[in-house]
Amino acid sequence: MKIAFATCVRLGRSCIEEILRIGGRLDLLITLGDERAQSKSGRIYLDDLSQEHGIPLLKIDNINEPAVLQALRERKIDWLFIIGWSQIAKSELLNTPALGCIGMHPTLLPVGRGRAAVPWAILKGLDRTGVTLFKLDEGVDTGDIIGQEMIALSETVTATELYERVNQAHISLIARYWDDVVSGNVSLHPQDAAAATVWPGRRPEDGEITREMTMLEADRMVRAVTHPYPGAFYREGDRILRIWSARASAESGRIPLRDGWLEPIDFQWEGRS
Repeated sequence: MKIAFATCVRLGRSCIEEILRIGGRLDLLITLGDERAQSKSGRIYLDDLSQEHGIPLLKIDNINEPAVLQALRERKIDWLFIIGWSQIAKSELLNTPALGCIGMHPTLLPVGRGRAAVPWAILKGLDRTGVTLFKLDEGVDTGDIIGQEMIALSETVTATELYERVNQAHISLIARYWDDVVSGNVSLHPQDAAAATVWPGRRPEDGEITREMTMLEADRMVRAVTHPYPGAFYREGDRILRIWSARASAESGRIPLRDGWLEPIDFQWEGRS
């Protein structure tokens, strides 16, 4: 079984490291060009793994470009893993590997299709989320499920903590299903479309704290977009207060809210003083 792996983020690199740790073999690594997406959350490079393990490394601008299709065909790839890649794989790419493409999504699909899965799980106050290993199709996170790992959430979990747990779930799923992948015994289970939800993408400016928020909303915002994301922020005159952690209080604080206050703990000022 010949397998290729495409990623440009830590979650994918963790999976590659686990495959190599358990004695698995990869026939091709694919990642973004060195100058692309340098500011992307979790952006990583694969040069060291390629050199250490003697795996060919292809650097690209787009996952659907002809160079990718040619490399897959030349190496007669059976499975292509695409993990942590924001570009949508088109039908020609999906159909080029003999058996198809496999991805992971950091929710319990069909819940939370789309983007910004870690922040949304916190913003929505979910008591659990997870990671889904699935076969990619032409939809967005709609393919048949191979396996899932559940993650319980507390009322105080931060994006930093959840991202690390999502990373560990990626590693766990790879280890659990690797033998099925290489032996051609992958079992596929259709998603329940009736239970599907779609979460929209988020931008850095969506992390603003406003006085119209409740203490609960402000607390969730701070926890949802802290590291490795851009951070919550509050506008005060010409300056921005970037907030990485904070405490909500009904008694007092720096930032007034609809039903109380928010007191920044870990923060920094941006802009003119």
